[in-house]
Amino acid sequence: MSNLNLFSALRAAFPADLDAIAVETADAGGPGLCYSWRDLDRATAMMANMLASLELPEGSRVAVQVEKSVEAMLLYLATLRAGYVFLPLNTAYQSAEIEYFIGNAEPAVVICSPKNFGWVSQIAFTAGTKHVFTLGDDRTGSLLERAAHCSDLHTPAVKDNDDLAAILYTSGTTGRSKGAMLTHGNMRSNAVVLKDYWGWTGTGGPDGRGDVLIHALPIFHVHGLFVAIHAALLNGSKMIWLNRFDPRTVISRMREATVFMGVPTLYVRMLAEPALTREAAQGMRLFISGSAPLLIETFTEWQQRTGHTILERYGMSETIMLTSNPCHADARYSGQTERRGGTVGFPLPGVSLRVQDDAGQPVPLGEIGGIQVKGPNVFGGYWRMPEKTAEEFTADGFFKTGDVGRIDERGYVTIVGRSKDLIISGGYNVYPAEIEGYINELPGVAESALVGVPHPDFGEVGVAVMIAKPGATVRPEAVIAELKAKLANFKIPKRCFVVSELPRNTMGKVQKNLLRDQYAKLFT
Repeated sequence: MSNLNLFSALRAAFPADLDAIAVETADAGGPGLCYSWRDLDRATAMMANMLASLELPEGSRVAVQVEKSVEAMLLYLATLRAGYVFLPLNTAYQSAEIEYFIGNAEPAVVICSPKNFGWVSQIAFTAGTKHVFTLGDDRTGSLLERAAHCSDLHTPAVKDNDDLAAILYTSGTTGRSKGAMLTHGNMRSNAVVLKDYWGWTGTGGPDGRGDVLIHALPIFHVHGLFVAIHAALLNGSKMIWLNRFDPRTVISRMREATVFMGVPTLYVRMLAEPALTREAAQGMRLFISGSAPLLIETFTEWQQRTGHTILERYGMSETIMLTSNPCHADARYSGQTERRGGTVGFPLPGVSLRVQDDAGQPVPLGEIGGIQVKGPNVFGGYWRMPEKTAEEFTADGFFKTGDVGRIDERGYVTIVGRSKDLIISGGYNVYPAEIEGYINELPGVAESALVGVPHPDFGEVGVAVMIAKPGATVRPEAVIAELKAKLANFKIPKRCFVVSELPRNTMGKVQKNLLRDQYAKLFT
């Protein structure tokens, strides 16, 4: 059979000139290092040969919790190349979480930061893992020391579309984290679609040699690890690489790049920099945002400051990317020309998306319901959770995303929130995103989050938690009075609070579960 290993597809897209720069590091204050395409090929071959020398069983998992570095990316590619299953772990996870993931996934290999070797190795060895290595973000660690003795020639392992390539654990805000199993076919199909839909080409970059990506995202998550890296490699595009996001550095490097992918928090931080101007961004082709909702205020301010319209898209660990606002007018995508703030655009080619009610019936256009999807990018199920997997798929094979949204008459998809965030107050459904939209438009409000908490009379009621803009004063009673003039009474938060910041995860998403816990006893 032909080799459908995702690495083989990425390697086939390397440019003919293997000595051209593939990755350039750009961290503020750090030495700028350049990696050629030949370096990527040789380094991944050496790491793949090192993994192969361990004589691991077929389908072995390689669990990785390390700080971001080019070498960490190479380790991911080497794991694919060797035919094993990559298991990225958030660098914020602590011992109890790591113990769960290692116990659940039973990795054959664990790779951690040198500073964490003591406690991570103890957990891993206790769980039966035989091999633990270290990898630092400064090109140190036992992994590289071991790989340095291996050959730089390696034939990629033969894989099929349905062979497992990666396991991504969901955040687990409503129970045990679930391991989403993604195959080589899932990831390759999505990368090919995005390369086309987002207009990646071999020409148009500042240096005349094609698109250049500024990579400033973490790489333990779909957005930074799969969407960004796969797109650049599949297009043979250079990456300007930051181990840690720095707004001034990103802005200063825009003149050398064409594409930037970020979460809303990164855009907000860049907007706070005076250096962000139309001139600074004039050579850029595309700004993409995802992983958390982009406030319409941020969307509009970015347009005004840079002259660029941010492209918002929608995806998740179980599906990679599902929808996207248009990149450019294209006859193949009739009517898909406008990037509309507050929406996540249209289903990507090959993706079927529908909105249904709790009874499994389609809802009318513009009405809110549960989003369900189907396509070659959609995962096959959760690791060692067959019952949970069965619950999350419909009889006709659609995955129930757990997101609530609507489709308008033009086909644009809008995400209203997560089904678990739905508030049922006095028998009425309250969708937090709707209320947050109104609150965020009020004078002085920078951002808000609405959560449901127990109430003796209504079952649940909404509590609004807000951040004020710098120098502004927001009075909770004034917010409630404003909302009462605009919304039905059952939608009005019973209490409002102004705080200095909202709890967020590493991808910038507000952790509403923590807010629910904080205010759970407000009325009981």
